[in-house]
Amino acid sequence: MKRGMALVVGMAVLLAAGAGYWLGGRGHPVQEAATQSAAAGEAQKKLLYYRNPMGLPDTSPTPKKDPMGMDYVPVYEGEHETGPAANGQAGQVAIGAGKVQKLGVRTEAAGLRALDRIVRAAGRIEPDERRIYAIAPKFEGYVERLHVNATGQPVGKGQPLFEVYSPELVSAQREYAIAAQGVEALQEAGGETQAGMRQLAEASLARLRNWDIAEGEIKTLARSGQSRRTLTFRAPVSGVVTEKKALQGMRFMPGEVLYQVVDLSTVWVLADVHEQDIGLVKAGARARLRIDAYPGKTFEGAIAYVYPTLKAETRTVPVRVELANPGLLLKPGMFAQVELPVGARGAVLAVPTSAVIDSGVRQVVLVQIGEGRYESRAVRLGARSEDYVEVLDGVREGEAVVVAANFLIDAESNLKAALGGLGGAIGPVGPIGPASAGHGGLHGSSDTGTGPAGRAVGHLAQGRVEEVDAKAGTVSISHGPVASLKWPAMTMEFAAANDAILNALRPGASVAFEFVERGQGEWVITAVHPAAGAHGGH
Repeated sequence: MKRGMALVVGMAVLLAAGAGYWLGGRGHPVQEAATQSAAAGEAQKKLLYYRNPMGLPDTSPTPKKDPMGMDYVPVYEGEHETGPAANGQAGQVAIGAGKVQKLGVRTEAAGLRALDRIVRAAGRIEPDERRIYAIAPKFEGYVERLHVNATGQPVGKGQPLFEVYSPELVSAQREYAIAAQGVEALQEAGGETQAGMRQLAEASLARLRNWDIAEGEIKTLARSGQSRRTLTFRAPVSGVVTEKKALQGMRFMPGEVLYQVVDLSTVWVLADVHEQDIGLVKAGARARLRIDAYPGKTFEGAIAYVYPTLKAETRTVPVRVELANPGLLLKPGMFAQVELPVGARGAVLAVPTSAVIDSGVRQVVLVQIGEGRYESRAVRLGARSEDYVEVLDGVREGEAVVVAANFLIDAESNLKAALGGLGGAIGPVGPIGPASAGHGGLHGSSDTGTGPAGRAVGHLAQGRVEEVDAKAGTVSISHGPVASLKWPAMTMEFAAANDAILNALRPGASVAFEFVERGQGEWVITAVHPAAGAHGGH
């Protein structure tokens, strides 16, 4: 009995192992079905051709590399139908939902908004020109003693700066002292004598005052009647000595600047505002400044003056901002980042700045006209803010514009337009030669030089085939004048965009052809057909 039970158990284990092996070899039914479906999908996709990886109008029926070593990109059935030609309108492109997600396309509706913005400019700290004082004696003399003997030294108002000796000053003091004593002594004299002495005293006093002698010094002289050998010059204002030419014992001449003192309690910031922004800046507006020396600290002031001149070298206009300088933190010569807030004039139709593709010649936005369908539109722009730009023409309120991956969609649209024009121009053809020049196997561009999407794709010319070099992929053509390039008639060598064009040409054939410049001096024929009026026998 026990032996029979063991036999049954052994058979069950063997059956279970065999079933597991069989199931493992077959795989999961769902996974197997998915694999088969994917393989079938790949098999259903028909390869049409290989396109140039740089977007040039050049295709190949077989894999190849471009002159830079990059592999040509395969194009499958259905992919070429998403370009402008498939849409039926120029400037449109359709992209599958999978590619939209892969590219990261995002849209935002154009709407009305106030375009508040900030004009930014570089500035520098300068002293207030109205608070700069020069100490220059108006008489000849000698520096006897220096009380302030270093540039950069802070001084207070009335603080002694230096003492001078001047023979002219001593003589003027004595004249005034004698005249003042004479007026005192002639108080009992006649009117004419007393008036004459008073006039002499007043003239001497005026001379001292014209020399900027302090009133205290004059009163001391009048009271004592004794002239002083030296005279002390004092600081006219509290500030900093920014210039010191005085040396002890030196001789100076009238008008020579010996000291310069600057009051830095208020300073200027001269900001260089770009020419295109100067119309937004108004006197009286507030301004914010940041200084590298004080990170995180903001200084505020007011626009005091917009200068009437423009610097031709930098195309900027100086704008003067005045601000208080407590603690003398702002020092002349420092650089500042200036922000000038500019108020908006009202709500305007605007789109994000990232939505605009600016070629330098025109501005374009991509408008979503349906699920996965986009249209390229030229727009006219107005005022700008930090993140938005006003649209004057080209977009309506509420329309969704592409704000991310728009450059990729635009490149896709241009590429497919070029390939669509090329594909229509170089369909399956028979050779063109003297015997078959009158039969049209090739369908090239029209005389307008535009492809199916209405886009210009090259230059047009007519000529006669002189030589075909199949090995080098080139053809020599004697062509007439090319108006679009202002070329005269000449014989020159062209490269063929693909083998189909090269095989269709025969020496002696009269052809009309279209060509583009692929590289510097490298001209490539992209379409060809028999010249008008060419006839040949069978």
